[in-house]
Amino acid sequence: MTRITIAYYSSTGSVHALADAMAEGARQAGGDVRLRRVAELVPQDVIDRHPEWRDHLDATAHIPTATVADLAWADGFALGTPARFGQPAAQVKQFLDSTSAAWQQGALADKPATGFTSAYERHGGQESTLLALYHTYCHWGSIVVPTAYIDADLAHRAGGNPYGVSNIAADGPPDPDVLELARFQGRRLTAIAGLIAARQAAAA
Repeated sequence: MTRITIAYYSSTGSVHALADAMAEGARQAGGDVRLRRVAELVPQDVIDRHPEWRDHLDATAHIPTATVADLAWADGFALGTPARFGQPAAQVKQFLDSTSAAWQQGALADKPATGFTSAYERHGGQESTLLALYHTYCHWGSIVVPTAYIDADLAHRAGGNPYGVSNIAADGPPDPDVLELARFQGRRLTAIAGLIAARQAAAA
């Protein structure tokens, strides 16, 4: 089976919903999926002042914390993050900054990789957040896999972002079209990762 890691950070649930849908799509394509959440950095007393944040953190406490080993294990991976001023969240940035040894060893190179995000506003930085995330993939030597407009009708219904699925949190939880695009993205990532992994195994 094609090994896929989906690692994400979510404070109140939008990015988590996208991660779940992407994992579902990856499994539909035959993927062996590791769903992982990026470790929280915010002090617990701050989280306690925001009931929605606390409730989501407690509800997802059973999901294992992401490690660099999860990325090295995978044939392909997806990272999800809220948009924070047009950038990945600090929690995800800290996780990315912990990958230096794996990068130097080439453990993340030649692997398909994609991203997903959510911002509160319609123009709240979804595209720039994904592009900033993809800068790291370029340094790793990973192969960026966008949603593109391969399923143009679905892509337009889900907001038209060709870089990766994105949600507008002001409109509420991800709607069915956004979730279906996340499943599509998971299937696409898994299919491409499987092809590359098979070619690499044949050449070994």
